[in-house]
Amino acid sequence: MTNVLVCVKRAPDITGEVLLTPDGTGLDGRYSGYAISAHEECAVEIAVGIAEATDGSVTVLTLGGEEAVEQLRNALAVGAHDAVHLLAEADRFGPADVAAAIADLVRVREGDGTAYDLVLVGNDAADTGDFQVGIRLAYALDRPVVAGAQRIEVAGGVATMHVGSAEGSETYEVGLPAVATVLEGGVTPRYPSIKGRMRAKKAPVETVAPAVEPRGTGALGLRLPPPPPSQVTVLGEGPGAAPALVAVLREIGVVS
Repeated sequence: MTNVLVCVKRAPDITGEVLLTPDGTGLDGRYSGYAISAHEECAVEIAVGIAEATDGSVTVLTLGGEEAVEQLRNALAVGAHDAVHLLAEADRFGPADVAAAIADLVRVREGDGTAYDLVLVGNDAADTGDFQVGIRLAYALDRPVVAGAQRIEVAGGVATMHVGSAEGSETYEVGLPAVATVLEGGVTPRYPSIKGRMRAKKAPVETVAPAVEPRGTGALGLRLPPPPPSQVTVLGEGPGAAPALVAVLREIGVVS
């Protein structure tokens, strides 16, 4: 039986246009909406798969304001069993603070008799691009960590983690308990069923106050890169544009 803790973060949906807040210190999600990253969606899927294969359980955790309950319930709807909400102002917590808060909760749960064999986090934060929480968390808990895992299987107290790279794939066998940062692409997140959505609406969410006093990120602000230049060439109008279009198609190799 493997108990998995999955850590997710409510962040502006970056699949559309990215806007900054008026003070330039974060992303503005008023128009794009909020979600968890694709990495974290895959982490939830991996955790649910491990729990199903080992008769274990999945607890999903987030640190944020009251509105972050939405992301917890979304994870409950696709198979997570329990949810823990570290209620706090997420903007005040840097990656070191977040890792410390998660580590503190893991230790408290272990003292109470609930041990998490595997802790999964997204490979990086969707809004700030931090690649730190998973590594810092592993050091704080004194556990082995694998970064960029795309598939994970657990058997006999050992996690087999598959990492993809430009040079091919690598496989690591790590004794539990362990930490992994999950990179999207190895699994396909499932969609919530109607039954799952109904269960998630009624499921209790445990609220906990973080014991960590945050120090913040130290970042002064964010800056968006300039949009890539675009150029439009008018080939013509009506039937007269056909020869020019054919010439362009031949130039790029679409037709011979």
